[in-house]
Amino acid sequence: MKKTMVKLIAVLAMVLGGVISSNAQELGVRFGDISGGNVAIDGIFSTGKFSRIHADLSVGDGVGVDLLWDFLYRPIDGEAFYWYVGAGPYVWIDDPFWLGAVGEIGLEYHFNSIPIALGADWRPALSIVEETKFHAKGFGINIRYVFGY
Repeated sequence: MKKTMVKLIAVLAMVLGGVISSNAQELGVRFGDISGGNVAIDGIFSTGKFSRIHADLSVGDGVGVDLLWDFLYRPIDGEAFYWYVGAGPYVWIDDPFWLGAVGEIGLEYHFNSIPIALGADWRPALSIVEETKFHAKGFGINIRYVFGY
């Protein structure tokens, strides 16, 4: 029963990752401490002028998905630098299975002459299932291609 549920959740996570990636306005990679690994497919899509969804899909011994709503996404003094704050769920599908909430605070730069965005962020996480635990690491670097540039 547990293996069937894990497979079902893994398939749903991959489908969700595909949907998010296909609607992405920015798509690239994230390097650093990620749910379940140290490299992930990193996608962004807008939900408004100053908010967005930030999603990561990592695959290794299992499947990890972070789905954050960056409810604050603002430019710094009208320049190409932006800061953001967000939160959302994360899941790691393997043995052990992890489920929890993750926060995010970061800074990114959108180049004016090429369709590339570079960012750095910190994602502390609170695991709820399999074990209740706070993870303070979670630093990462994002490199994304900006569509519709």
